Amino acid sequence: MKTRSLFALIMLLSIVNASGQKLSIDLTFTAINNTAYVQLDSIKVMNRSQCGENIIYYPDTTLSFEITPGDTLLYIGYSTGFPVGVREINQKNSQFQLFQSFPNPVKDQCMVSMYLPEDGNVISWVNDIQGKVILSNDQFFEKGIHSFRFFPGNSSLYLLSARWKGVTQSIKMINAETGTMQSCRLDYLGSVGKDISLKASALKTDQVMLESGILDAPSANETYTFQFATNIPCPGTPTVAYEGQVYNTIQVFSQCWLKENLNVGTMINGTRYMTNNDTLEKYCYDNDPANCSEYGGLYQWDEVMQYTTQPGARGICPPGWHLPVDEEWKVMEGAVDQQYGIGDSEWDTLYYRGFDAGYNLKTTTGWNFLNSNGIDLFDYSAKPAGMRLFYGNFVNLEGSTVWWSSNECNSTHAIYRTLSTFENISRDFLDKVDGFSVRCLKDY
Repeated sequence: MKTRSLFALIMLLSIVNASGQKLSIDLTFTAINNTAYVQLDSIKVMNRSQCGENIIYYPDTTLSFEITPGDTLLYIGYSTGFPVGVREINQKNSQFQLFQSFPNPVKDQCMVSMYLPEDGNVISWVNDIQGKVILSNDQFFEKGIHSFRFFPGNSSLYLLSARWKGVTQSIKMINAETGTMQSCRLDYLGSVGKDISLKASALKTDQVMLESGILDAPSANETYTFQFATNIPCPGTPTVAYEGQVYNTIQVFSQCWLKENLNVGTMINGTRYMTNNDTLEKYCYDNDPANCSEYGGLYQWDEVMQYTTQPGARGICPPGWHLPVDEEWKVMEGAVDQQYGIGDSEWDTLYYRGFDAGYNLKTTTGWNFLNSNGIDLFDYSAKPAGMRLFYGNFVNLEGSTVWWSSNECNSTHAIYRTLSTFENISRDFLDKVDGFSVRCLKDY
């Protein structure tokens, strides 16, 4: 969203809603990967306030849309991605699919998926840059989507091929870290049954597409640019200097996040409550400042929000940044999950939801409770910061992390996200006097 004043505008426009007036607007879309133009395959527009949706397909990139002033719209841009793979299809109109690895280039490890329209044996093999076969496998799979995790060795380029019923497809995987001692391997993760759709299933396509989401509440004609870059610092804003510290940024498709939890304010003892005074306050796990340096501060919701209840407020974030609203967290979750996409109703539920979004956000080390490290697929670098409970105790360091959203449920509880030993992400609400971490999101 363009500025936090947008949410004030939403509240103002809600007065207009009572009169039942409608607003007709033209929405225009384009897309980039970092700074390079990307061709959109299709765009879905979802009215998150009133549950309507529209889909347009390339080359159409403009949509006339009627809304009630104040409606929040979710725009989802789909693209077939960028040509880095090699495909050899030996059977016309086959629906067998080997999807390009993600991320590519590979950093430490990547995800690969294939789709089988029928049960059958799949022969798969991996060649290095010299053409040597270094891995091979012949295995029976049932109909559906099957996921694998590939760990590269020291070769700079790998070619993964899979053959099913005479149909061969291949993808190239570029290794960004050739100096490691890691052994090359391909691990089978499991299957998504035939009744579970691909992320882009709403588009009635057999391809898995990259998707990028933007949330806004427009009041006039607008032009939006989807960003398809990820695993890079936010273009134009690689770092943010704030309150004596420098934070890195990370682009996750159309969202720009701080890469570290916020660490601002004066430490107070965990047994004390934060108050609305002239001092920004924080908790450090076990009252140890070193933990704030490593994991960021822990904050009560009212202190985070700077004693306003306006969703999307800047709160304690740097200028030009804000506390993400619940809907923005849902966009993030859909963007990084391998099964449930942006706008999927899965993200509207409570408790642990999704497939592997949490696993893809967690760091590869440090989650020592039950050895629940992630793969940091998007370089989001979520560390297990623990939490401060309302009665002053600190719990779950190295076992979980909890982030506030800027949406309250009532006068005493607010919505949060948590990562723990599971691979998915929990959405729930807890007492505002608990002490949780903060990730800031750049204003759109």
